[in-house]
Amino acid sequence: MSNCKSLTLIYLSNNPLDGILPKTSVGNLSHSLEDFRMYNCNISGGIPEEISNLTNSTIVNLGGNKLNGSIPITLSKLQKLQGLGLEDNKLEGSIPDDICHLAELYRLDLDGNKLSGSLPACFSNLTSLRIVSLGSNKLTSVPLTFWNLKDILNLNFSSNFLTSPLPLEIGNLKVLIGIDFSMNNFSGVIPTEIGGLKNLEYLFLGYNRLQGSIPDSFGDLISLKFLNLSNNNLSGAIPASLEKLSYLENLNLSFNKLEGEIPRGGSFGNFSAESFEGNELLCGSPNLQVPPCKTSIHHTSWKNSLLLRIVLPLSTTFMIVVILLILRYQQRGKRPSNDANMPLVATWRTFSYLELFRATDEFSENNLIGKGGFGSVYKARLGDRMEVAVKVFNLQCGRAFESFDVECEMMKNIRHRNLIK
Repeated sequence: MSNCKSLTLIYLSNNPLDGILPKTSVGNLSHSLEDFRMYNCNISGGIPEEISNLTNSTIVNLGGNKLNGSIPITLSKLQKLQGLGLEDNKLEGSIPDDICHLAELYRLDLDGNKLSGSLPACFSNLTSLRIVSLGSNKLTSVPLTFWNLKDILNLNFSSNFLTSPLPLEIGNLKVLIGIDFSMNNFSGVIPTEIGGLKNLEYLFLGYNRLQGSIPDSFGDLISLKFLNLSNNNLSGAIPASLEKLSYLENLNLSFNKLEGEIPRGGSFGNFSAESFEGNELLCGSPNLQVPPCKTSIHHTSWKNSLLLRIVLPLSTTFMIVVILLILRYQQRGKRPSNDANMPLVATWRTFSYLELFRATDEFSENNLIGKGGFGSVYKARLGDRMEVAVKVFNLQCGRAFESFDVECEMMKNIRHRNLIK
């Protein structure tokens, strides 16, 4: 082939060629060669430095072989190179700074090797770069300058040894379609800035050491289809904002420390128990294999109770009506016989909301007598040990006022010694 001076394409992929890449053969290939592909050919040995002679090449793909050694610095002479594929080999050492001279590089595939160290700081010079795949290596850090590459579309740093918190600057990559940072040692909280990546379709952050809550801003990821945050230390509730993600097909929040009710709206009806397993404090639908959520007022916080005491009486969001007033007999047995058939007379009293709130033990379910469509009835013991029944109307029901009027009208026409008119 070295005699084919006008050869522009060599495509030998998926052939069991075995052997090595001879230095002389590669060096003597046509300078007109634009596309050199020998993917998955069982080639071993190192990458010859003479590959630098392919100065007219736009694509070099030697992935899926058994190449070892380091990435030759002579690759920097391939000034027209747009795609470099060296994935799934046995390459070692660091990524050379010389790659930063490939100004037209669009795609870089180096995943599945044994590359180590930090990503070169000069990567920020590769402004044509759109696809970066560096997964399954031994990389330890990414320089902050990397996040200046605002036109990157796909980013794969999975299965490395990357540490430190996720940078806030990741929010600069507005056109990102995919992020895979899974299986690293990232720590700290998830930046809320990720919520600004409107084009993001998949986000994989599983198997890290991330903490804190899931950002509510994730509800703004309107293009998101796949979200994996599994096997971290995330806590707090699952944001209800995720219900807005109408394109979400796959969700994995398993094995974290999430708590509270699992949202029911949006795509959540399509997810199985596997999406939420390993979060002992989650509750929700039985088909998700989590316990039902508790709705008892005992679980209402003191802050909410204080809010109820202040806001509800002022806004008249519900009314309390004393229906039955059980009076104690005064001086029982000492009444004159001619008064035996006389009706008892009680003095009308008013009650503050706070008094009834305490008398019902904060409207505890232990004091619940009955419950209907328009409200609930509680037993209350007043400060003077008088027992009364208290009805709490539910004003969220549109007919609550009508029910109140009907009951008052009914009580007005009933004669009973324990009723006041």
